[in-house]
Amino acid sequence: MPASDLPPVIQALLSATPYPHSTGRIQLVQTHISYVFLTRDYVYKIKKPVDFGFLNYSTLGKRRYYCQRELNLNRRLCSDTYIGVVPIRKTRDGYRIDASEVRLKPDLPGDGIASSERGSGFSLAAGPGGAGAGRIVEYAVLMRRLPEERMMHRLLERNAVTKPMVRSVAEKLVPFHQAGAATSARIAAYGDWAIRYNVRENVRQWTPYVGRTIREEQDVILRNYTEAFYARRADVMQRRVDELRIRECHSDLRSDAVCFVDPKSGPDGICIFDCVEFNRRITHVDVARDVSFLMMDLEYRGRPDLAAAFTDHYIEKAADADLPDVLPYYAHYNACVRGKVESFLLDAPTVPESQKRAAAKRARRYFELACRYAESLPPAMLVITCGLDGTRKSNIARKIGRRLDAAVLTSDVVRKEMAGMDPQERVLDEYRGGLYSGEMTGRTYQALSDAAREQLMAGRSVVLDASFTRREHRRAAARLARETGAQYACIEVGAAEDAIRERLAGRLRRGRDASDARWDIYVQQRRRFQRPSEVPPERLISVDTTNRRARDVEPILAALRRISPLSVSG
Repeated sequence: MPASDLPPVIQALLSATPYPHSTGRIQLVQTHISYVFLTRDYVYKIKKPVDFGFLNYSTLGKRRYYCQRELNLNRRLCSDTYIGVVPIRKTRDGYRIDASEVRLKPDLPGDGIASSERGSGFSLAAGPGGAGAGRIVEYAVLMRRLPEERMMHRLLERNAVTKPMVRSVAEKLVPFHQAGAATSARIAAYGDWAIRYNVRENVRQWTPYVGRTIREEQDVILRNYTEAFYARRADVMQRRVDELRIRECHSDLRSDAVCFVDPKSGPDGICIFDCVEFNRRITHVDVARDVSFLMMDLEYRGRPDLAAAFTDHYIEKAADADLPDVLPYYAHYNACVRGKVESFLLDAPTVPESQKRAAAKRARRYFELACRYAESLPPAMLVITCGLDGTRKSNIARKIGRRLDAAVLTSDVVRKEMAGMDPQERVLDEYRGGLYSGEMTGRTYQALSDAAREQLMAGRSVVLDASFTRREHRRAAARLARETGAQYACIEVGAAEDAIRERLAGRLRRGRDASDARWDIYVQQRRRFQRPSEVPPERLISVDTTNRRARDVEPILAALRRISPLSVSG
């Protein structure tokens, strides 16, 4: 983009004049939250005055605070790279960087400092006007420039990353996670709440990009996966809280945050930098997020072999037996974060169109990868039928059950088995009497729910073949779906009364059905029927089975697929 479109202080830093040292060529790199200036030996990172909710750099005071926090947190894994926080002042003569209070440490091999500047340690010059002259208009994090050719993402481009190298990264992370990253019972409890909040926030923030960088079907898959994971892996997640696996982590551990400064030194020669500093909701997280972030990034870059070598070695060294159960979840979350962040660039006014197109392409790839992780735990479906006797609900239920490979639980069968009867035995009790009393009906629906819960928690879909004429029973089914992380759908089945009368008469003659429905029962049932108006329209599927063609289940399956794409094959 033209330099004239940048803020004045950013424009000024494109020239060598404000700097207190020789710069060589100055390169500006933008992210959605930062301006990063690369000089020959040093890097200056300035935070953009933005507020995304999860990140707030909107005031100068906030930017100063988060610069200092970035410095402190990154020194944990990259101590010799982060030098200090420096103010940028506006003077009579223009802008200048005031580096009068920072002091370099003694030289280290391969630290990237020009030979003419080496010594036992020195202060950078204050520049024209002296220290403290001029008004502070910005702050920057000052870093030594790491060797670009030793960055992990650059090495990956040259196919120069080996399995021993990624194992060394794991060996650097394990002691950091076990001793270097702060934790406590309070941090663990907060982090457990925070990740759930962050997931919901993530969904809200990618929603404007549905149809742009994320497809509608992917949006549904990712939302459904989270619900299934938290219901079916609740015990694992609680165990990780109890074991203090939630700590103040790096939280953005991608290959471009890893530099093999001195490959011969093993873990000690690795610099892991650029951690998250802007929100404790993001930094106080399960260590699995750090592990899965690099795993995800390696797989995104087409190196699943390196991802496996890294995670396997970490699991072995950390003795973290539960990690495999949560890695896909955190990897999916990280891919969603990256997809969302890349999407933000599409609406950034200072980002060139060419960069926006590239960002959109990256975002789509991240969301595709997130959906692949979601396939590790496809959500079950809880489908209920709703309708009067004689509408052929059971016929629909059986066909749907076969196509979903679902357990089909039929109320007529369950009711009679509870009474110790053969399901085929005919019962001619009055409506709401005997076997069909209100008490027995309540027990039947409870038994259906109990049997369905076990199947749903195991990840198997369930079709409940029952009338569900009462709102209270349908609401209980929807609640069961939420509690088990299943996706809920209600199939309302209807038919013309002439067809229903004929079917009920024929069924009574044949006597080979668990149903005891008769026309007089149908009439009374119809009077008390409560339409499923409480079911959200997108989860209510209406079917009229009057003619044979209307009994085709393909339209029903298509509707179920929209509700939960991973639950319906084909």
